[in-house]
Formats: sequence, C-alpha cells, structure tokens
Amino acid sequence: MLYYLFNWLNKSFHIPGAGLFQFLSFRIAMAVVCSLLIATVYGKRIILLLQKKQIGESVRDLGLAGQEQKRGTPTMGGIIILISILIPTLLFANLDKVYIRLMILCTVWLGVIGFLDDLFKIRARKAAQNKNVKYIKSDSDGLAGISKIIGQVGLGIIIGITLYFSNAVTVEREVITTTHAQLQKGERLSKDSNIIIRTLNGVEKKFVKVQTPITTIPFVKNHEFNYSKLISWIGTGAEKYTWIVYVLIVIFIVTAVSNGANLTDGLDGLAAGVSAIIGAGIGVFVYVSGNYIFADYFDVMYIPNLGELSIFVGAFVGACIGFLWYNAYPAQVFMGDTGSLALGGIIASLAFIVRKELLIPIFCGVFLIEDVSVIIQVAYFKYTKKKFGEGKRVFLMSPLHHHYQKKGFHENKIVLRFWIVTILLVVASIVTLKIR
Repeated sequence: MLYYLFNWLNKSFHIPGAGLFQFLSFRIAMAVVCSLLIATVYGKRIILLLQKKQIGESVRDLGLAGQEQKRGTPTMGGIIILISILIPTLLFANLDKVYIRLMILCTVWLGVIGFLDDLFKIRARKAAQNKNVKYIKSDSDGLAGISKIIGQVGLGIIIGITLYFSNAVTVEREVITTTHAQLQKGERLSKDSNIIIRTLNGVEKKFVKVQTPITTIPFVKNHEFNYSKLISWIGTGAEKYTWIVYVLIVIFIVTAVSNGANLTDGLDGLAAGVSAIIGAGIGVFVYVSGNYIFADYFDVMYIPNLGELSIFVGAFVGACIGFLWYNAYPAQVFMGDTGSLALGGIIASLAFIVRKELLIPIFCGVFLIEDVSVIIQVAYFKYTKKKFGEGKRVFLMSPLHHHYQKKGFHENKIVLRFWIVTILLVVASIVTLKIR
C-alpha cells in the first residue's frame, strides 16, 4: 500500500525521497526491518494475550529432558509469524503481481488450517479440565487429519493451476531465428508475446515470453526439464494433459513439505531457524531469476515479474528471525500448527514459483529426514509387530530430533547442529547455479 502511495506522490508532486519506493532493493530492506520490528515489538503483546486466554501447550510424558518446563508455554505463536509476513508484504510489495497474490493466499490459507487445528486442541483440553463437559477424544488431536489433507490438497490445486495456466506466469525464450523462438512440447506463447530486445554483455538479443511447464535440474548442464516428458510416452497430443501431472506433483510436494515443517517443530527454535535459513537461500534464487542480467550471467531461466517476490521472501526471513527472539531456548512461545504448516507450505510454493522444486530434497533436507524418520519408525514397528508379535523401533524416538534427545544431547545443541546442516544444504543448493 505504501508502494502505491509513494509512487503516486513521486509522480504527482515529485516529493523528495518518494522515488526510493521504485527501487526493489530498498523495499526488500524495508520489508525485512519491518517484519523484524513487528515480530519483536508486538510479539510480546501477542504472547501476553495468549497467556491471558490460557492458550498453553500441553505436554505428554515422553521421558524427554526438560519437557515439564515447557508445560503451559503459550502456543499458537505462529500468529506472530503470519502477521510479520503479511503486513510488510501488503505495505511494500506491488500487489498487482500474480506471485505476490499467490503467496499471500498461501500464507493465509495454511495459517487458517493451522489455527483451526490448534484451536480444536485447546478446546478439547479445556473441555477435559471441565468436569461438566464430556471430554471428546476425537478432538484431542485437533483438526481431523483428513480435513488438514483436504486443505493442503486444495491449496496445491490452486497453486498448480495458477502456475500452469495463468498468462502472467511466463519465462523468456531467446529468439534464435529471425521470426520466432523454438518452442518445446507443452509450451505456448504468452498473450503478451511481443519480441523483447535486450543488450547483454554488449550483444543484442531478442526474447519472447512463453508459458511452459519446465523446472530446473540441479548439477546438469542442459538443466531444464519439461514436465510434458513424463507423459510423452502415451502418444501424440498427450502433452495437453501435462497440467494434471503438474498439479498432482504440486499437491504432493506442498503437502509433504508442510507436514515436514510441522514435524520439525518439536524443539525450541528448530523450525523457525531452519525455515529462516531455507528462506534466505530461496531468496537468492528469486533475486537471480527475477533479474535478467543475473539470470544471463548464471545461465538460468529469467522469470519476468519474479523480482517483486523478493519482498515477500524478505518479510518471511525477517518474521522467522524475529520470532526466534521469543522462541529460542528456553522458549517463551511455541508457533503451533498455526505457524509450522504455513512455513512448510510457503517454502514449497516458493520453490515451484522459482522453478527449483527439484532442489527441495537438498535445501529442505532437515524437513525430509524428519518426515522419513517417522515413516521408517511407523512402518518398521508395524512390520515387526505383525511378523514377530512385538513391535520394534529403528530410532529411540521419532521424529529424528527426539532420537537425539533420548541419546542425551541437550536441546540447544541439537537445534544448532540442525541449523548448521541446513546452512550446508542451502549453500550446496546455491552452488548449483554455477556447477552444471
């Protein structure tokens, strides 16, 4: 909103300083600072409000060190993160851009799902404490699992369809011949298909915008992969059904990463810190792919209108870091599903927008291993129980961070080491820009 206000002031009255809002780097910096201030200054007020409403965390006796000290700590602190993301984005971003609108929708959508999940848990807990109200066991786990899945699938459908069909979602193809660019299967010219002339490294080149279902393959020289190849074996004309495959992949990854972030949120500062590091890494990809000079230098696809998304990413990273002010050990507040589901969904959606979803197993390695550790634990327990009559475990406890707690590692040490691993994974992902 300030973006529109200052642009109007600059054009109409030429007020000194108003032109700063035309610079993307300035607005990114303002988004980061604003999100940090909101999280740290107003975060305390939200925590006090949660305490007043007696919205505290219940702790099951899992035999983990320090778990009793966490009992009663305010939860649903993800509200702090969501507000710290949305307000700077609304203030400093150009809301006409499809990517900004999509990420605002994603943040609110998953935030609401997580909020309802936390709310049902709290209601069930309070009902159990009230002798006059029968405890409803089905509410003890919050929002029904199928309801959360439906919500995540719904968001995946919206994101997938938008990215595949929207005329505003394009990449630029160089015009090799004098008349037109060579299009691959599944690609189509954008409605805004006028030839764009750019001078790069002293050489004049021609480009045209196309809508295409492609992504980036890491560590490969010819690094573009067209999703239509997944169904090309069916026969001629199969590429027109590529959108179905694409949407299904979006649904799967958004759901998996969202749940991975949710599972990671088990130690003070773990999910917020890991998400901040991943967000900073994605921010590099967004900035490079959204700037045609950098995109040409690194030989990656240039995505028009993507640069504006850097403001959202800046607010995202600032919100996560600001939340750590209160969530770092010993935590004064937990994010709950309100925050964790949204963090994972945001990261997955950003990866698809910047066409780096195949890098998710690398830079989201911590989320992945947390997911996999639970799957392995449950599958092996069921298998051994069925075969031997007694369930056995691979890990002392899952998700993986609890395994290390059981081994006697201090919570803070586990969190810091997971952060370090995430930094290494994110750096490895960024290095793929040049190693091909």
